[in-house]
Amino acid sequence: MSKNYDLVTIGGGIVGLAIADAWLTTNPRDSVLVIEKESSIAFHASGRNSGVLHAGFYYAPDSLKAKLTRDGNQKLREFCHERNIPILEAGKVVVTKSEKEIPALEKLYSQGIANGCTLELIDENQLREIEPLARTHGKALWSPLTAVSSPIGVTQALADRVIEKGGEIRLSTSVTLAGPGWVTINGSEKVLAGHIVNTAGVFADRVAHWFGVGKEYKMMPFKGLYLYGNWEKGRMKRHVYPVPDARNPFLGVHTTVTVDGTVKLGPTAIPAFWREEYSDFSSFDLGEMSEILSLFPKFFFSKHHNVPGLIKSEFPKYIKRYLVNQVREMVPSVNVKDFQTKGRPGIRAQLLHVPTSKLEMDFVVRSGEKSTHVLNAVSPAWTSSLAVGEYVVKNIHDGGFH
Repeated sequence: MSKNYDLVTIGGGIVGLAIADAWLTTNPRDSVLVIEKESSIAFHASGRNSGVLHAGFYYAPDSLKAKLTRDGNQKLREFCHERNIPILEAGKVVVTKSEKEIPALEKLYSQGIANGCTLELIDENQLREIEPLARTHGKALWSPLTAVSSPIGVTQALADRVIEKGGEIRLSTSVTLAGPGWVTINGSEKVLAGHIVNTAGVFADRVAHWFGVGKEYKMMPFKGLYLYGNWEKGRMKRHVYPVPDARNPFLGVHTTVTVDGTVKLGPTAIPAFWREEYSDFSSFDLGEMSEILSLFPKFFFSKHHNVPGLIKSEFPKYIKRYLVNQVREMVPSVNVKDFQTKGRPGIRAQLLHVPTSKLEMDFVVRSGEKSTHVLNAVSPAWTSSLAVGEYVVKNIHDGGFH
């Protein structure tokens, strides 16, 4: 016995839910199924990220991230207000650790202006007024439209809206490909889909390969660790970020103010040796580890990234004191004794282009037979999710991605 759906999304994270939501907005009479292998919504990256609504100034002006982050920021704000989800308009300052970083900061500002972001270059005195706890050398960047909300709360609310629109979400459900347009769920039930969208996160490459799509890509996951502070809520008002290394797709260790005013430090960008390497060996997969380790020799010498420097700087961050000291350069009052509580680790589903050993910096979406594959939905995918959903659905209706 089989059942037919107009759309099936494989993966019930925020991007998969956003695509289902956008599809139902465009095609309200269609049948839509979201398949999620976990027993709860937002179990992986959608519920383990910082919850920051990024403004969109980190990304090249011609990139998908630039457009979809700027638009997604506004759409996510509207969604939070619509669903009465708390949102904290914290704003963000990007500070320099030395005067040598000022040219990179100014380039970040120019790029953000080209992306249509609201930004201001400020001096040390202005920084003290905006965030008294932060320090910079000469200049800083002020982003008033960077905000923060609850990643789990937003993702669950989006799942609720998909259901309200008539969509179906199946949790604790496994899936395999049974043929073009066909999937088997939980090992026995056949489902025929008019279109299948792969939003499987850290498994997106594997699902795409079922369809013969994206064979040149493999996933290279990175682990993000956070430390929560015991400061009184509201002591720090703004997010404080460093100037990022343009050669790597990470923003560096920073301080984030959560929606309830708690301060946390992180994340790290430590290479993970299997796809769901959180804190124990319950999800250990020898095959995954062997596959990922086989990529490292070539990746280590990649001309596109400073991989030796990345590894040298990241692995010591397992030591709390080292991690806290990274932030102290920007926020001198941070002390290791105040930041002892570990947050839930997250895994960044980072896509690697194997032939060139290059980590993909932008979102990557590819078309297959009766299918679409969101291969690289890394940060700021949570911020961009509603815009990504509309973008993917429009392109499917217009003939797909080329």
